[in-house]
This record gives sequence, structure tokens and C-alpha cells, in this order.
Amino acid sequence: MPVRAITHAGFAAVELTTSALRLVAVHGTGPRIAWLSQPGGDNLLMWDENSPLKYVREPQAKRPWNLRGGHRVWTARMGADEDEQTYANDDAPGTCAMTADGFTVTGAQCGETRTQRSISVRILRDDRIEVVNRIVNRSNMLLGCGLWALTCSKPGPQTRYVVPLGDGSGWDTATITLFRCWAGHGTGTFRDEQGELTEDAYVLTPKGLESKRMLQTPAGAIALVDPARNLTFAIRTPYERGAAYPANANIALYVGPQNFMVEMETMGPHAVLKSDEVLEHRQEWTLAKGAIPLTGAAVRAFTA
Repeated sequence: MPVRAITHAGFAAVELTTSALRLVAVHGTGPRIAWLSQPGGDNLLMWDENSPLKYVREPQAKRPWNLRGGHRVWTARMGADEDEQTYANDDAPGTCAMTADGFTVTGAQCGETRTQRSISVRILRDDRIEVVNRIVNRSNMLLGCGLWALTCSKPGPQTRYVVPLGDGSGWDTATITLFRCWAGHGTGTFRDEQGELTEDAYVLTPKGLESKRMLQTPAGAIALVDPARNLTFAIRTPYERGAAYPANANIALYVGPQNFMVEMETMGPHAVLKSDEVLEHRQEWTLAKGAIPLTGAAVRAFTA
């Protein structure tokens, strides 16, 4: 059975396995994808199950938001990527529906925003899955947002992250948003000590300095390349030229202090949902043996 119900880190969960990968999603909180690995391998995702990192929005907040890690679906805004609505109802238990080749984990309805989020996973081939991040507007009011999918990876000493840039046309450009600081975070400088621009890509070497970079890439792809673990993990999502993306970017990278995690983030266009309308953000995840070259062309070929 490629899909079965399990318990993970004390939470109700579902496991999906193929000959090339193992994936676990929890629905006892979240929903979250908590585990991704090669069969018998270590988890590529950062999952902080023992002492969850917390974010308290205000001193009078009744309870903090738990980072936990893994992969989650959030909402984004036009001007940047997050606001107070982003964190709403991210910890409550939800439900799971399984099929022969996948599953859907659905979170509880949020009392503050009257929205409901879910993540669907389906096997495309042994080394590739489809991940559909989704939000439903359960309110009588309009909901304006984009979807923002964040995957907390756990970097090793040789891990590099590659984002292809440009479209290969005669008017080839790249847009990169640099954060000096945000919401009390950041290095306080625009100097990019961890990133390098190559002929066709942005290559990140995480050095433990907290930073955020948002990029516009028609390829819609981001890859984790790790020679020590002899693997490549890549995420690809459709890109709509001319659509309204947060900070004009569809890909982002966040480096946590001391490299405790690197978030591989993808974003969809902004939309306005009427009551009961659904917004989806589709991704394809590929995990395979071998470390590909650190070039945009190699990432495009790997995710094709």
C-alpha cells in the first residue's frame, strides 16, 4: 500500500511511499508535510517536534504560533509576503482523506478569517509527486490573497540552493528583492554574503546569516543540491507572466540563524475569492539520487 494512516511525532498522520521517496503529512496539527526522504534516509525537512519554535504576535496573545517546520500553506499579500492573517489557525487539528495514489489533509476552519486550508499529494511517478496547496473562502465577505507554500529544509555542510533566472529571450531580465530587515529579523545589510549570481541562476550557500531573498523566475523552480547526501530535491510551480505576485516574486529563500533551516518558498498570483471559491497553488516535487550541476539549465532539465 503506497498510502496508509500512521502517527508521527504524536500527531495523526498519513504516509506515502514509492521506490524513490517517503513522505509523511500530519493532520493532527496544521496541516503540514513533516517528512520527506529517500527510502531509509534521513528527513530532508526541518521538523522541530521536541521544542517547537514559537512566534508571539503581541504580548497579550492568548497563545503563540508554533513554527514546527515541514511544509505549510500560508496566505500572502501584494506588497510583500506576510501579515497577521498569515499565521491564523495554523496549529488546530484537521482531517485526512486517502486515495490509492495520494491523500488530502485539511485544516480546521479559521474562526478569525473564515477560511480553510488543505494540502493534496498525488504520485506522478516514483521520484515525483504533485502537491496542491489550497484555501477556501467560507465567509460571506470577499477574500483577497495569494497562496504561499513554504518548505523548511534541513541543510547540510555541502547543501546549495539554485534558482534559475531569466527566460532566454532577447529581453532577458531578473528581479530580486533584497531584505535588509523585516519584522525584527534580518542582518541589517543589503550585502548578499550567501548568494551568488551566475550566468543563468542565483546560487545560495547558507552560512547561518538570517536573510530573505525573493526572486522572479519564469522557470518557477528551486532546487536543493547536496553532493554529500548524493541527492537533488526540486520544487517547480507554474508562472504566469504579468500576474500580480507579492513583491513581484514567485520564489523566495529564507536562511534561518545558524542554518537551523532554509525555507524553499513558492508563491502564486494574487486573487479575490467570493464565498466558497477556492484558490490553488500547484507544485511538483522531484527527489532523486545524484547532485546536479549548480546551473539554471540543470534545474530546468531536472524538473522538466
